[in-house]
Amino acid sequence: MHRTTTPAGPATTRRLRPAALLAAGACTLLALAGPVHAAPVKDPLPADIPDYGSALDLAKSADVRDAVCRFLSVPLPKGDAPPAAQPIPDRADPCAGLPAFTVDDPLALNELTPEFVAGTALPVAAQAIRLSYLVSALNSTVNGRQATVMLAPTQGGGWHLAGVRDGAGDAGYAGKAAPGTLVFSEPQIRGWYQLRLTTVEPLNDQARQGLNGRSSASLSEYQKLVKARYADKLPGSEYAAAGMSSGYGTAAGAAAAPSSAPVVIGGTAAALALAGGILVFRRRRGSAR
Repeated sequence: MHRTTTPAGPATTRRLRPAALLAAGACTLLALAGPVHAAPVKDPLPADIPDYGSALDLAKSADVRDAVCRFLSVPLPKGDAPPAAQPIPDRADPCAGLPAFTVDDPLALNELTPEFVAGTALPVAAQAIRLSYLVSALNSTVNGRQATVMLAPTQGGGWHLAGVRDGAGDAGYAGKAAPGTLVFSEPQIRGWYQLRLTTVEPLNDQARQGLNGRSSASLSEYQKLVKARYADKLPGSEYAAAGMSSGYGTAAGAAAAPSSAPVVIGGTAAALALAGGILVFRRRRGSAR
């Protein structure tokens, strides 16, 4: 017995064709859309910054916000005359009357190690660069001013408020770090560099001058330059003992322990020192020479 297959008539074809077209269309849409992804996961905390969670909480805390408001409530000193201490306005809410702002997530502020400058450390990233501070800029200007919160590591772990600087330059340069690179500063000349493997590249004019006008240098070549500039000015040297200029000393040594009176030495323009209700501005001292 033979089975007879009846070809589909025009009506059947018309019924099947839309389904086939829908299937083909669905495949095309899936191909265009690509693979289906899960909801984006929030970026992990930076692995190279110890106890970053506590630093993040501190930067967003009410205490830090109040410190920023106190800093912004006092006008910056004008002219070249030595700035005098100014009383902090005694207000229950230091932020009253100021526009709303938030503090950005902290970024690493790296500096050269004294051993690298002295020439006793190898010209490799792990021995040349160290984390000195975390810096957090405001998300917007407040009454035409910007400010940067500086957090210093606390002995035994954690972070504490070291001070507030005028401007956002530190955070701006620190934010230029890309995967596989390190950004660091040479504070004596206010130079900012990017270290890519073992190649040092300048990020500003001061850094280009620090490389003698070159667009890049090997880390070993750069070590020779900074050794010539600062090796005889390190802490313990005759230069430093004589109190000439500011010596080499890095910013990290200025705030190694927590205090109810945050202090930062130097800064891009002026820095905040809170002590007994007095706001003291300290200008950046001249570079070592």
